[in-house]
Amino acid sequence: MGKLVDGVWHDVWYETKENNGKFVREDAGFRNWIENRPDAQFKPESGRYHLYVSLACPWAHRTLIFRELKQLTSHIDITVVCPDMLNEGWQMGLPEPLFGHTRLHQIYTQAKPDYTGRVTVPVLWDKKTESIVSNESSEIIRMFNTAFNDLTGNHDDYYPAVLHSEIDKWNDFIYPNINNGVYRCGFATTQSAYEEAYESLFNALDEVESHLDNNRYLVGNQITEADWRLFTTLVRFDAVYVGHFKCNKKRILDYPNIQNYLKELYQVEGVKQTVDFYHIKRHYYFSHTQINPTQVVPVGPELDLDSVHNRVQKFSR
Repeated sequence: MGKLVDGVWHDVWYETKENNGKFVREDAGFRNWIENRPDAQFKPESGRYHLYVSLACPWAHRTLIFRELKQLTSHIDITVVCPDMLNEGWQMGLPEPLFGHTRLHQIYTQAKPDYTGRVTVPVLWDKKTESIVSNESSEIIRMFNTAFNDLTGNHDDYYPAVLHSEIDKWNDFIYPNINNGVYRCGFATTQSAYEEAYESLFNALDEVESHLDNNRYLVGNQITEADWRLFTTLVRFDAVYVGHFKCNKKRILDYPNIQNYLKELYQVEGVKQTVDFYHIKRHYYFSHTQINPTQVVPVGPELDLDSVHNRVQKFSR
């Protein structure tokens, strides 16, 4: 893990001393939008954009799911970085196809030579202007949700206008407590910071479990953006966060409603192809040497996400 300072790479871990041991995530540095209008700088065009992702990263995973669900795989090509994130950050196994770079930080400085900030995935690159459109996953999935509809003919809407307020409410609850909550546990450097994050995390999971007892999905009777944003954390939880991040009060397997909900989402057509447990476990256990200095990657656990779930039966009454 590291960052760029005025375009120069520095191998530095997150600074937590100023925040009493708490992990605080930095905001994304590129926040442009693809828009389907004549005067847009970034227009929805087939083959114009390239997506850099990690199969290990939950934030990048969101964009891969939307790329599949919205039938964008033939329109937006991808580069998958290696799961190991060591002294030069995210690396490519082979030189990436646009410039021959082997380090993701080179893509950032290709766009902005004096860039300062963390080098994160996902990165949505524009081949026409040779710049980064966005490295903010929550905004990339919104673009994928609607901007390319006329191109693909896929009008499935995971952020429908009538549900905006409810979806936003769940996103605002899930992000700090669960999505980022597992990181706040794992990257905490004081006992108090860890315990605070731990309590918030499991209180939130308890609330989700209770909600899913009476609701098939987070918002209404359809899968929305809020479900997919939660899914990428849930699918990593038992394999990584329970042990590596010390989120060990319960497994997702111990929450019957969440476990069945997780299996239903995993079994949606196109989704399981985006899940790679080798990359997930290898990245966390091998890359975070501050947490796991031996870099030993656990063999287990065995996860059965293909078995029958009860969500259809439970809500067909």
